[in-house]
Amino acid sequence: MSGKVRFGVVVFPGSNCEYDAAYALSTFPEAEPFYLWHKERDLKGAHVVVLPGGFSYGDYLRTGAIARFSPVMQEVAAFAADGGLVLGICNGFQILAEAHMLPGALLRNRGLKFICHAQYLRVERTDTPFTRRYSPGQVIQVPVNHNEGNWTAGAESLERIEQEKLVVFRYCDAEGNVTDAANPNGATDNVAGLLSEGGNVLGMMPHPERVCESVLGGTDGRGLFGSLIDTVLERA
Repeated sequence: MSGKVRFGVVVFPGSNCEYDAAYALSTFPEAEPFYLWHKERDLKGAHVVVLPGGFSYGDYLRTGAIARFSPVMQEVAAFAADGGLVLGICNGFQILAEAHMLPGALLRNRGLKFICHAQYLRVERTDTPFTRRYSPGQVIQVPVNHNEGNWTAGAESLERIEQEKLVVFRYCDAEGNVTDAANPNGATDNVAGLLSEGGNVLGMMPHPERVCESVLGGTDGRGLFGSLIDTVLERA
């Protein structure tokens, strides 16, 4: 592959983290981030599609419920079905769940309060396009910033998710212990990040784009974006 890895960052009415995502990606010399408006029907050669955080369509009805019907999401779904890499962060995760590209649903946080703080995560898998730069069981710190991050699913889905090892990140404490006390929003099984059955779509509530420079307090998010870059370059 000649040139750079192209990251298409989708912008919905109400998105507010698209600039954060694009800026974080711009700190990688191999990456070329660009914006995709929600009415686009052309992904413009993106190697990776990013659905950023925010409040798409004002979170009316349910978080992500209207955004899933945006014209661009038809293209994103087709792209993913063909093996394309898709990353949904916070509201992006909610949109992917509403679009049935990921299992489960995102509910109001336990305690019914908006949360915004640094959060420890345990890396459950490192054999994915999103986590290859991490170590198995590694504890990273990534901020959370959401009101509806309480992920849940039915019994059959939970059993399948466990069998197929689709959980990529879990909320934990500084020592990597996955406990209820370390769960900021009440998510079932402390799920913070979830993979599609095909392994090419990841949804996560924490914001890796906000920890890509030490001046911002950490660089643990770089492993995720670097992993995607490595995967695309390897496939070329």
